[in-house]
Amino acid sequence: MVEITSVVEYEAIAKETLPKMVYEFLALGAEDQWTLEENRSAFSGILFQPRILIDVTNIDLTTTVFGYKISMPIMIAPTALHKMAHPDGEIATARAASAAGAIMTLSSWSTSTIEEVASEGAGIRFFQLSVYKDRNLVVQLIKRAEKSGFKAIVLAVDAPRLGRREADIKNRFALPKSLNFKNFEGLDIGKMAEDVSSGLELWACPLVSMDLTWEEVKWLQKITKLPILLKGVLTAEDTKIALQVGAAGIIVSNHGARQLDYVPATINCLEEVVKAAEGRIPVFMDGGIRRGTDVFKALALGASGVFIGRPVVYALAAEGEAGVRKVLQILRDEFELTMALSGCRSLKEITRNHITTEWDKPRPTSRL
Repeated sequence: MVEITSVVEYEAIAKETLPKMVYEFLALGAEDQWTLEENRSAFSGILFQPRILIDVTNIDLTTTVFGYKISMPIMIAPTALHKMAHPDGEIATARAASAAGAIMTLSSWSTSTIEEVASEGAGIRFFQLSVYKDRNLVVQLIKRAEKSGFKAIVLAVDAPRLGRREADIKNRFALPKSLNFKNFEGLDIGKMAEDVSSGLELWACPLVSMDLTWEEVKWLQKITKLPILLKGVLTAEDTKIALQVGAAGIIVSNHGARQLDYVPATINCLEEVVKAAEGRIPVFMDGGIRRGTDVFKALALGASGVFIGRPVVYALAAEGEAGVRKVLQILRDEFELTMALSGCRSLKEITRNHITTEWDKPRPTSRL
């Protein structure tokens, strides 16, 4: 295999390796794909303003999240069904994250159980949760995550229904017969329909609660002492409510552009959310991260860290655990180099003054 020098190269390999239905499930977004493209292209509207003549012999990438020290502010986002990409699935991802000293977030729609991932030994892991109509199921999943040593709950707040993913409809997306949603085994809901439309949508619709409100966030805090991050916040208004209800953190996310098309790129929403949070809780982001330079830009706009999703599953499809390790290492190396060339020796030295954005430019004055 040709030497991989950037994480974007793994997507082409995944496209060649995976069945069309699986690749398009992983790669594509909702409807016109506008937000999917914008998540990436928006980073090009942010340029660097590096500082010079600073001793960058020693650079510290470490940080803490909820008191847990990690090697870098690059973490793994929750993505479903890893065994569609590679037989080792979430187990391989967990091993790679642990080896890199990075946080892994396990999707509740995983093809390995909470307990199987936890059995891989040391590692800081979060558990992503959707709120289901059966609240007892929610309680069971949280208790299993707590017992297995997971350190936080990542609540998906932007998916009362699945977005219109037309590729999945055309492909009649369904899981291979050998796979199912492992965390739901024994509940008679672990299989998806294969005959009509998108099997994922038909599986999820009867299960996921469409009446999720801020009250449920308060309810979750009563049944767990784990910090709860709200994943899917895009506005200052919702950030302020998140503070009021006691959220422990926010992930600025548009669900990988898989929900509502024509919402802004997450990098363009980040600064608004950070300002509204007023430093009271950490703000993270996901969506479109493909370079270490992207990580730096997010931190310069106030993020406490970033989560990556598609690069992980692409690398998993290409090279299994080794691929995920490589993705994390490449992003780490690129981020460290960006820090050095920008004159930053630690994360706290990365500031808004190190970048300039399209929205910083003065608007033309009307002649009327």
